[in-house]
Amino acid sequence: MTEDQKRRLEQQLWNIADTLRGKMNADEFRDYCLGFIFYKYLSEKMHAFANRLLAEDGLDYLELDEEGESGPEMLEALSEDAIDQLGYFLKPAELFHTLAARGADGGPDGEFILDDLTAVLSGIERSTMGTDSEDDFEHLFEDLDLASTKLGRTEKAKNALIAKILGHLDKIDFRLADSESDVLGDAYEYLIGQFAAGAGKKAGEFYTPQSVSTILARLVTSGKKRLKSVYDPTCGSGSLLLRVAREVKWVGDYYGQEMNRTTFNLARMNMILHGVHYRNFDLKQEDTLEHPQHPGMKFEAVVANPPFSAKWSADPRHLSDERFSQYGRLAPASKADFAFVQHMLHQLAENGTMAVVLPHGVLFRGAAEGHIRRYLIERRNWLDAVIGLPANIFYGTGIPTCVLVFKKCREHPDDVLFIDASAHFDKGKNQNLLRPAHIDRIIATYRERREEERYSHRAALREIEENDYNLNIPRYVDTFEEEVPVDLAAVTAELKAIDAGMAAIDERIRGFCEELGIEAPV
Repeated sequence: MTEDQKRRLEQQLWNIADTLRGKMNADEFRDYCLGFIFYKYLSEKMHAFANRLLAEDGLDYLELDEEGESGPEMLEALSEDAIDQLGYFLKPAELFHTLAARGADGGPDGEFILDDLTAVLSGIERSTMGTDSEDDFEHLFEDLDLASTKLGRTEKAKNALIAKILGHLDKIDFRLADSESDVLGDAYEYLIGQFAAGAGKKAGEFYTPQSVSTILARLVTSGKKRLKSVYDPTCGSGSLLLRVAREVKWVGDYYGQEMNRTTFNLARMNMILHGVHYRNFDLKQEDTLEHPQHPGMKFEAVVANPPFSAKWSADPRHLSDERFSQYGRLAPASKADFAFVQHMLHQLAENGTMAVVLPHGVLFRGAAEGHIRRYLIERRNWLDAVIGLPANIFYGTGIPTCVLVFKKCREHPDDVLFIDASAHFDKGKNQNLLRPAHIDRIIATYRERREEERYSHRAALREIEENDYNLNIPRYVDTFEEEVPVDLAAVTAELKAIDAGMAAIDERIRGFCEELGIEAPV
């Protein structure tokens, strides 16, 4: 897709969002917009799949007579194949285009489609019951409340609004037949990002800025073209998992866990929209620290942007949990940052790489966190790099953050690489921005493990020990710049020259005042 096409698509999508803006908050109209985009995707995927199977008969799926002599039998056969291959089934009358055409953009001649649309969305879920894809479609449309009074005071008003949105979407060509294109996936990602920008502090619950996702993805894929598995224990909308896939030629399976139900639904939709087969992703909805859903599994790439300094139970019973037991200490109840690190390391494969975004406090806070930090470096030697990022690059918070990179089998076990990228960004209107050049520099420095004055340093383990395992980046990367010496004699001469010039000006002003017969200023 060209940049011009992308801009036009983004404008079309934002126009659709504008239809709902003012009627509800950003979280709510996000769910409607993304839900309908997902329904359109499922419909077009079903249509294309059925047409391939009907090609020998010279039929288009939309032309199939569902009540005709052979219609039910053909639908039964198509249903079995679709559920096996796609994971769900839609009849011709249930396709997005069919309902959008019936609604006729909510115009005076449009049909009432609200009840049928509600039934179709429920039917998608029902078609998966008892199949391998049931978990991936269960309650997927539960946030799409078509009975909400926020859509209109009357059923007719609600119908008109929904029909208008469907009509707008129906006109957009998402080019699903083009295997090289991911227009629909890009559109979904674009909208998620836009909604995050307007969601304030809540944005961090479901979206990692694309620049940060790119850094994490490139870190865990360094030196690899294929990944057996990738895991995100706080997967949000799933964008970070998908970003990892963009950095390699192939990813076998995607695993993730998300506590928020609405965000969990977004993540499952996001996976399917990006062409990840339902058999190749396993996302669960639960509290990762209290109820991990992938026990005993090890992953080749582990990435996360956990909620910063979140509270957790820190229940002493966790000390018998194999994720935490070897450390002898639990992260404090008021700050779960290291609890996430411990959980992720437990699930990291021996040949894997882990990258996690955390607040700077994890680098220097003492007590239990200091104990865990020391254990990871002194006893395990798993910490590979510490990367400082600029402040104000996340939605909803302006705090500076860092990326910790871990490996259980390190190629460079004698030192830890420190990178201070905190001063390298472009200042945006509301947020600071990491441009491709900034990202490329971080990744190149990490991969080449190079040292640059005021930017990066390879700290020997002995040096870290001497700092009592405090990882505060300024201890290792000196960014201090000496001020240019001031020539006091030159400054004095300049001040005298200014005074002399001012004396002449004052004299002229006094002359003007005398001519005007007014008192001259002191």
